Amino acid sequence: MKLIIPMAGRGSRLRPHTLITPKPLVPIAGKPIVQKLIEDFANDYDGQIDEIAFVIGDFGAEVEEALKEVAKGVGAVGKIYYQDQPLGTAHAIYCAEPSLTGPVMIAFADMLFRADFSFDKNVEGIIWAQKVPDPSAYGVLKLDDQGFITDFVEKPTEFVSDLAIAGIYYVKDGDALRNEIKYLLDNDIKDKGEYQLTNALENLKAKGTKFIPGEVKEWLDCGNKPAFIAANKRALEWMQDDLKVPADAKLQNSLIIQPCQIGSHVKIQNSVIGPFVTLGDNVTVVNSVIKNSVIGNQTSVREALLKDSMISTHASYNGEFKNVSLGDYTKYEE
Repeated sequence: MKLIIPMAGRGSRLRPHTLITPKPLVPIAGKPIVQKLIEDFANDYDGQIDEIAFVIGDFGAEVEEALKEVAKGVGAVGKIYYQDQPLGTAHAIYCAEPSLTGPVMIAFADMLFRADFSFDKNVEGIIWAQKVPDPSAYGVLKLDDQGFITDFVEKPTEFVSDLAIAGIYYVKDGDALRNEIKYLLDNDIKDKGEYQLTNALENLKAKGTKFIPGEVKEWLDCGNKPAFIAANKRALEWMQDDLKVPADAKLQNSLIIQPCQIGSHVKIQNSVIGPFVTLGDNVTVVNSVIKNSVIGNQTSVREALLKDSMISTHASYNGEFKNVSLGDYTKYEE
C-alpha cells in the first residue's frame, strides 16, 4: 500500500513557530508531527507500507532527505512531490500523481490519531471519522441503514450526522481516484475556490464505489498554539510508560515530574520540569519552573515560570511568569 501525505501548507495558524519550520516538521513530544503520524500509523496498521509520498513546498534538500529517512524507518520508500500553489486538497494529492496507483491511504500531516487501522483490504474505501458534540464546524458523514456512506456534508447548519471527517482516507483503487481528481482539474470544478478531495470521492461513490466509516478513537489537532500544547500533553500521556530521562542529561538540584520528553544533552539547574513538558535537544533551563509546555532545540530558559507555553528553536527567554509563544531565533529578556 502507498501512503500519501500532503504537507505543503504554510501553517499560518501556528505562527510564529512555522515562520521558518514547516508545520508538519515542528516537533511534538520529541518528534516532528509528520514522523509521529507515520510511526503511529505504521504501529497500528496490520499491513506493509511500500511507499510514502510526501507532497511538500520548497522545504530544502535537508528536509527532503530527513523525510525519506522517516519513510525508511518504517520499511517504506520515500518519494518527494511538490505543490507550488495552495489550490486545495484534491490538487495537493494529484501532485503525487505517479503514486496514485493501487491501494492508497491519504493522511493530512497537521494532526495525530489513535484509530483502528486493521481493516479488510478488500473494502473499496474507508473514511475515518469521530463523533463530535458540535458537527457544524466539520465535514461529516451520513450513513445508510447498512453502514455505507451516502453523503459528505460540509459544515451542516442542521443536524445530519455527528461523524466528523478526520482527514484519513483509504481507497482500494488509487487509479480511479486519480482519474476523478484529474476530471476536477481539467474541468476547473472547485468548491469554495479550491479543488476538494470530497468532490472526487463523491464522484467515485456515484460510480459505485462503496465507502464505509473507520473509527477514530482519538483525534489531536495541532493547528494552533493552544491545540498544539494540548496535543503534546496527550501524546506524552500515550507515551508515559516509555519515557526516560536520557543518560547524557545534566540535572543539578532539579526535579522532573513525568510525563515529560527530555531531549539529548539537556542541562537543568535549580528547576522543576513537568508535568507534560517537552524539552528539545541541547536545551538549558536555569532557576525555572516549566509546566505543560514545549521548548525547542538549542533554547535557553532562565528565571522563568512557564505554563501552557511554546518556544521554538534557538530561542532565549529570561523573564518572569508568562504564557509564552516565541518563534525560532527569538530572544526575550527583562
